[in-house]
Amino acid sequence: MRNINEDTITQAVLASMDQCRDARLRTVMTSLVQHLHSFAREVKLTEAEWFQAIQFLTAVGHITDDVRQEYILLSDVLGLSTLVTAQNNVKPTGCTEATVFGPFFVENAPDYPLGADISNGARGEPCFVSGRVTGLDGQALAGVLMDVWQSDEDGFYDVQKPPTADQPHVHRARGRIRTDAQGRYHFRSILAQPYPIPHDGPVGKMLEALGRHPWRPAHLHFMLTAQGHERLITHVFRNQDRYLDSDAVFGVRSMLISDWVRHEAGTAPDGTAVDRPYYTLDYDFVLNPAKREVRA
Repeated sequence: MRNINEDTITQAVLASMDQCRDARLRTVMTSLVQHLHSFAREVKLTEAEWFQAIQFLTAVGHITDDVRQEYILLSDVLGLSTLVTAQNNVKPTGCTEATVFGPFFVENAPDYPLGADISNGARGEPCFVSGRVTGLDGQALAGVLMDVWQSDEDGFYDVQKPPTADQPHVHRARGRIRTDAQGRYHFRSILAQPYPIPHDGPVGKMLEALGRHPWRPAHLHFMLTAQGHERLITHVFRNQDRYLDSDAVFGVRSMLISDWVRHEAGTAPDGTAVDRPYYTLDYDFVLNPAKREVRA
């Protein structure tokens, strides 16, 4: 380990892991070291650039908290999140595709009955969402747990707005429902709008330096959990959005794009009267059966 130089450092680091008992950890770390060192050699990384990268990662850590996950944003805008999602969610033709999770999911969101208004006062034009969930064989899936969440018309998720003494935190445009016996679901929310990812931190500064915008096309987040089927984490994107071909986090898939249909004021699909224009979205999900364990 003495007299290490730029030609011998990589093998020295790899040799130091010879006693690692975790085979997967050793595989991952060996590849990481090899690629990281190759990158530094390829770009002839300077000490100043190395230190600037350290400062950048430190800033990413400092701004990350229970509400804001800057590391996920960094992974998203570098395309790593989409790459990992794609290679771990290869599905048969006909199944609804997965896409990135995003940083604003909340565990144990409020449960709502079918047909409820999950917007709970969030700002936005009324939107009625419905559809059906089936397996790959076309059979309806009853009791599927559907987590749904979205931003308001100002581009903010409920968790981005800090609670105050006058306005404590309330879940808005977020909730959980279950499909009925025919696999159908329906609820009321608000019209999805494009919004920028948080760009007031180090990731935003990086995007600006790269000449990139921070905008995401309008979408609804869904997470579907059904017994005997793979969990699906996905979005449904609003057709004709200007950012569909330049999503800041590379999450768009053609089969996930759908029409939000505008209607004039009148009687909504749930039979209620709506005194202003509203929208409807109809989207069906197809889940992939869970892989069965092969026993000797």
